[in-house]
Amino acid sequence: MGLAFIPVGVGDVSKRIILGRKLRSSQLGETLLSKRIALPVFASDALSSVAYAPDEIFIMLSLAGASAYSMSWQVGLAVAVVMTAVIASYRQTVHAYPSGGGDYEVAKVNLGRTAGVTVASALLVDYVLTVAVSISAGAHYASSAVGFLDGHETTFAVLTIVVLAALNLRGVRESGMYFAVPTYVFMVAILGMCAYGLVRLLQGTLPQVESADLRIVEAPGYEGELTMVALLLLLARAFSSGCAALTGVEAISNGVPAFRKPKSKNAATTLFLLGLIAISMMMSVIVLAKQMGLRYVDPLDRSRLLNPDGTPADTYDQHAVIAQIARGIFDEFPPGFYLVVVITGVILVLAANTAFNGFPVLGSILAEDGYLPKALGSRGDRLAYSNGIVFLGAMSVVLVIAFDAEVTRLIQLYIVGVFVSFTLSQLGMVRHWTRLLGRESDPQERGRMQRARVINAVGMSFTGVVLVVVLITKFTHGAWITVLVMAAFFVLMRGVRRHYEEVAHELAIDEQDKVLPTRVHAIVLVSKLHKPTLRALAYAKASRPNVLEAIYVDTDRATTQALVKAWEERNFDVPLKVLHSPYREVTRPIVEYAQAIRRASPRGVVAVYIPEYVVGRWWEQLLHNQSALRLKGRLLFSPGVMVTSVPYQLESSQVARERAARDQGRVKAGDLRRGRVVDDDDGSGQVHR
Repeated sequence: MGLAFIPVGVGDVSKRIILGRKLRSSQLGETLLSKRIALPVFASDALSSVAYAPDEIFIMLSLAGASAYSMSWQVGLAVAVVMTAVIASYRQTVHAYPSGGGDYEVAKVNLGRTAGVTVASALLVDYVLTVAVSISAGAHYASSAVGFLDGHETTFAVLTIVVLAALNLRGVRESGMYFAVPTYVFMVAILGMCAYGLVRLLQGTLPQVESADLRIVEAPGYEGELTMVALLLLLARAFSSGCAALTGVEAISNGVPAFRKPKSKNAATTLFLLGLIAISMMMSVIVLAKQMGLRYVDPLDRSRLLNPDGTPADTYDQHAVIAQIARGIFDEFPPGFYLVVVITGVILVLAANTAFNGFPVLGSILAEDGYLPKALGSRGDRLAYSNGIVFLGAMSVVLVIAFDAEVTRLIQLYIVGVFVSFTLSQLGMVRHWTRLLGRESDPQERGRMQRARVINAVGMSFTGVVLVVVLITKFTHGAWITVLVMAAFFVLMRGVRRHYEEVAHELAIDEQDKVLPTRVHAIVLVSKLHKPTLRALAYAKASRPNVLEAIYVDTDRATTQALVKAWEERNFDVPLKVLHSPYREVTRPIVEYAQAIRRASPRGVVAVYIPEYVVGRWWEQLLHNQSALRLKGRLLFSPGVMVTSVPYQLESSQVARERAARDQGRVKAGDLRRGRVVDDDDGSGQVHR
C-alpha cells in the first residue's frame, strides 16, 4: 500500500539539505547531460590547464634565458598538434565504445586484462592528482588575492575538496549546473582577453607585462650557446611540461553514459568543442606572453630574476602568466583584469569536478569487473556513485596534506598516468579496427574503419613519443612516485580480483552440498537460570537436534553450585554440562568445546544457541550483550559451527518498538538503495515496503 510520509529525523533532514531529495531509479534519465552542460562538466579540467600549462612551458624555456622564449610558440604548436591527434582518436573511441569504460574498456577488450588493469591504475592515479593539483593551484591563487588565506592553503584546499565532493553527491546534473556558469565565464573571459590583446597587437598598442624589464640568468649547464643535445633536451622538457594541457581530455570518453541520447554523437561533438576552445586559448596566451615581453621562472628559483640594473629582483612578486597578461591588456580597464584573475582562480578549483565525474564512473565499471570493492558500483540516493566520490575526495585530501598543497611538488607527479592510458588505449583501438576489418566486406564501411584506424595509429604514435619524453624528463623530478603508486594500484586491483574469484569458487554449488549433516549437536549457553534461558531451550528443542545440552562456564565455584542445584531441582530434561575455567575466561572454553565436538564428528553440525536481551535505549546496549558479541565473533571462524541468537525483549524494548512503529510509514535515507522499499514506477511518486 502507499506510504504516508511523516516528519523525518535530524540525520535525515541534514542529509536531505546537503544532498537534496532522493531520486527514484526511473529518474536516472533526468540526471543525464546535454552538450551545453556536459562541456563544462567534463572539459573544465582540460580548459583550466590554460592557467598553468603555458606557465610550465615558459618555466622550462627560461633555463636557457629569455632568448629561448622565441621557441615558445613552436613548443605550444607541438602540444596543440598532439592534442588534435588525441581528440581525433578519442572521437573514434566514443563511437566504438559508448558504454563509458573509455581507455580501460578499450585496453581490456583489445589488449587483455593486464593492459586493462594497467590503464585503470594509471587513470585512477591521474584522477586523484587532477583533484590535488587543481585544488592546490586554486588555493594558492586564492591566497594571493585574499590575504588572510596566506599560510593556510592546505586547510583551504581540504575544505574545498569536501565542498566539491558534497556538490557532486547531489548528482551529476546538479553539479553540472553549478559549474556551467563559471566555466563558460572563464571561456569568454580568456578568449575575450586574447581577442582584445591580438587587436591591440595589430594596432601597435599592445603594452608590456609587468616583468618585461627583468632579466633572466641562465641555469647552470645552459650558459652561452646551447649544443644540439642541450637544445633538444630543453625543448623536450618544455614540451613534456606543456603536455599538462592534455590532462582531462579522456574524461569525456569515460563519461559517455552521462550524456543524453544519442550518447556517442553528443560526446564526440563535446570533444571537438573542447579541442577547439582549449587549443585557441593556449596558443593565444603563449603568443601574447611572448609579444608582451614576459619573463617567468620557477617560483622556487626566483634568484635567477634580475632587475634592469643587474641587482637581484628580491622584492618582485611573480604573478601567473595569465594574471600578467590580463593586467597589461586591461591597463585602462581594471574590472577586466579582476574578472580574468578571479574566474581563473575559480576554474582551477572547479577543474577537479572533471575527476569527480570520471573517477566514480570508472570505479563502478572496475567494481563490476571485480577489480575494486563492490561498494564502488552502488548508486546513492541521488543516483550518483557516492562511494566513489567519497573515496576520491579522501584520497585527494591525503595527497594535499602529504604535499602541503605545493603545486610545484605535485605537478611533477602529473601527466605520466594519463599518457600511459592514452598510448595503450590507442593501441587497443588499432587492434579493434583491425579485428573488425577482418570480418567486414562492405567497401564503404571498410573505408570508414580504415580511416579510423589511421587516426588511432597516428594518435598512438604521438602519445607514445610523449610518454617516453615525459618519463625521461620528469622521472627523477618526482614521476617515479607516480609509477610506484600505479604499480601499487595494479597489484591491489589484481589482488581484489583474485579474492573475488576465490570466493566465487568456494561458494560454487557442487554435489557435496546436497548431503545432509549426519547429526546436529545443539548446545544452549546458560549464564543464569531465567526466562531468556528457558526460551532458548524451548527454541532449541523445537529444532529437533540429535543431541541437546546446556552449557555453563564455571568462573565462580559458589555461583556454579547454586546454578547446578537449581537446575536439578527443576528437573529439566536437558543435561547441564559445566565447563571449568580456572582463569575466569568465558569465551575460550565455549569455543574450544564446540570445536572439539566438531572434530569428533566432522560431518556433523554444532548448533550454538545464545540467549540475548533486547533493550530499547542506546546506553543500555553498553550494559548488555557484550560477551555475546565477542562469543559470536569467535564462533564465526569455526567451521561447522552455526550460531543462533535467541532474543528476549525487555520492557525497555517497547521504546524501540514504538520508534519502529513511527518509522513504518517513513522512507529513510538509503532505504531505496538498500532494497527496503520498492519503487512502483507508476509515476505516482509512491514507494512500497
